[in-house]
Amino acid sequence: MKFLPVSLMACLFWAGAAVASAKPMNILVLLADDWRHNTLGVAGNPVVKTPVLDRMAREGTRFTRGCVTTPICGVSRASLFTGQWMSRHGNPAFAAFKTPWAETYPGLLRTHGYFVGHVGKWHNGKFPAAEFDFGRAYSGTHWIKQKDGTSIHVTQKNENDSLEFLRRRPLDKPFCLTLAFFATHAEDQNPLQFLPQPGSMALYEDVTIPLPPNATEESFRRLPPFIANEENESRVRWHWRFDAPAKYQTMMKNYYRLATEVDTTCGRLLEELKAQGVLDNTLVIFTGDNGYFHGEHGLADKWYPHEESIRVPLIVHDPRLPREQSGQTNDDFVLNVDLAPTILGAAGIKAPAGMQGVDFAPLYLAATKPAWRTEYFAEHATIRDVKFIPSSEALVRKEWKYFYWPDFKQEQLFHLTADPMEEQDLAGDPASKDQLEEMRQRFAELKAAAR
Repeated sequence: MKFLPVSLMACLFWAGAAVASAKPMNILVLLADDWRHNTLGVAGNPVVKTPVLDRMAREGTRFTRGCVTTPICGVSRASLFTGQWMSRHGNPAFAAFKTPWAETYPGLLRTHGYFVGHVGKWHNGKFPAAEFDFGRAYSGTHWIKQKDGTSIHVTQKNENDSLEFLRRRPLDKPFCLTLAFFATHAEDQNPLQFLPQPGSMALYEDVTIPLPPNATEESFRRLPPFIANEENESRVRWHWRFDAPAKYQTMMKNYYRLATEVDTTCGRLLEELKAQGVLDNTLVIFTGDNGYFHGEHGLADKWYPHEESIRVPLIVHDPRLPREQSGQTNDDFVLNVDLAPTILGAAGIKAPAGMQGVDFAPLYLAATKPAWRTEYFAEHATIRDVKFIPSSEALVRKEWKYFYWPDFKQEQLFHLTADPMEEQDLAGDPASKDQLEEMRQRFAELKAAAR
């Protein structure tokens, strides 16, 4: 099945899903930054320590193909709030999105009586403090100078502010808190890039981080020439972080230390919810704004439609899930645009017609699993100019992926089943001609639908 309209998905949900509690559910969204899908112990990462998130996955549901429609911080966050592709909400980079605030999940929840907070990174123009009952927006550096002259780590501040929200909230209202971590994002202008807290430095001290098998010059040279050059920003940042073995070890260990710090803060918030007696009535979602190259293809950061860039962690702890069904995994494509309608569905609020995502709760709550998307359209705008970050688009499936580079009118085709690291471009292979044509046509259909 290629596509289901939202209305049909909703019907499937109400036909088979568990009925929500009569008491409005609380919502906690834990949004990590630049955290790719397998930076989790429970996802098979042999190095990183994420005991809290691992336990949350064992007690909830982990989606192994959580993906974003645009792999860059600001746009992905706009898609999270609006449930819309970039083409619809109109944020190509870091400006404010065009969708009315009243049609976002925080706006709708507040209209319906929720106490709504935002802590941490915003990255969509000026922070709309008046739209929140509790708002603390900041990011960009790992250490923040305070009024008394001392400095506090951004993740510790995320934790303090979130705990303050939970402890100050009115007890007669349901709440929604979006905690948007800055970690594991690099501090771009700092040569150290990743700056964890001193207490974390003993972590991973005696570990050697495995180098990805395609973190090679040969893989870099297989990229299109407008990516495989030293002016491309993804290559520039590779030099910042990964261009020497010792540097790679230092950067990745500090990246993982930041991840473990986020995991620890998530644990303290869950402990607070439990202490307040509300964990059993709180939907908790952990996810990321985009993936991250750890040197694969000779690149760093994100932006492009490769698996490392578009796939993010997604763990849902939903009190409606029967205990005997906890610990399940799901490999359907669940997108960042699906979170807003899912959150609204948990609150018993109808999603506005402009939301393009779909409530994915039926995938883990319905007695009969509903039909679901088997593909999706990904997009990214040109940033600054084509030498810096060129635009990219893709049709993403589990077995195949079609890339289109609009600035250069170039196609690529990858058979992910045989080539999961996306090394062998089959767009010019006569044997793949029919596959290319079919995906080219379907790509055009989904691109039009996104708009």
